[in-house]
Amino acid sequence: MNLCVFQGTFNPIHNAHLRVAEFVIKNFNIDKIIFIPAFEPPHKTFDPQMAQHRFNMVKLAIENNPQFDISDIEYRRKGKSYTILTIEELYETFKIDSKIHFIIGTDAFDKIESWYQADELKKLVKFIVFVRENNFNDKKYDYLKEKGYDFELQQLSYENISSSTIRQLIKQKENTNKYLPKSVEEYIKKNGLYKN
Repeated sequence: MNLCVFQGTFNPIHNAHLRVAEFVIKNFNIDKIIFIPAFEPPHKTFDPQMAQHRFNMVKLAIENNPQFDISDIEYRRKGKSYTILTIEELYETFKIDSKIHFIIGTDAFDKIESWYQADELKKLVKFIVFVRENNFNDKKYDYLKEKGYDFELQQLSYENISSSTIRQLIKQKENTNKYLPKSVEEYIKKNGLYKN
């Protein structure tokens, strides 16, 4: 199986996330993308109550695409969601034909060397790095190639919207329907999320 991982806080998952995943399915030889919501993101404030809501929203957002799946691997483990532990467990769980692909934005890839056991992680995955900035210098990560990181840069024109911007819009009672899947928007309203 050719597997791709899309790990994130997904607070909330939005249309740009889904467009990135659809692009990967279309342009890479990938059988399945597993969305893995982080239970306790290492670099962010942790809210246990929101963890379940984030998981539920991802499940709703991807339910109509048979090539998308969701894993509760980090919820079962509890504790901080270190990528290396998740990737190692996936290799044990699935029959992987090649390296696991890993979707990441340039904002996170900038800090990749600070990730927990990054030197081990780089041997296990091929990063698909989505450029999230204008005037990007494609030589920027050459030094990481020299250090053994396996990655491919991708430019994808989509509305550059972030989860934090969406949370702000909801707080201000602004319309978010062009950024969110309908099922996710309804879930947020039903559960009164992001109002404060």
